[in-house]
Amino acid sequence: MKLRKLLAVSFGLSTLVAASSALCDDQLAFAKQKGCTNCHAVDKKLIGPSYKDVAAKYKGDAGAAGRLAEKVISGGKGVWGPIPMPPNKVTPEESKMLVEWVLSI
Repeated sequence: MKLRKLLAVSFGLSTLVAASSALCDDQLAFAKQKGCTNCHAVDKKLIGPSYKDVAAKYKGDAGAAGRLAEKVISGGKGVWGPIPMPPNKVTPEESKMLVEWVLSI
């Protein structure tokens, strides 16, 4: 009985990990489609900061998602250096989804 429960939990966790990985892949593909990866990468600085650096900087900041989602739409400058981020052609919903994904990395 304990073995059966252990196997069920192991299967559930592996399914969750696989689903999380697929979601991450989908979000990265969406970021590529929207042109975000022309300047950003998950784990290294390109023209703009890495997504991991962004997530680390705003960890614990409850208002960060809203501010960053607006910045994705409108563009911004000065936070990560002298190169400005241009405005992006995304809907508010797409921007929110992208920012939530970046902050979860």
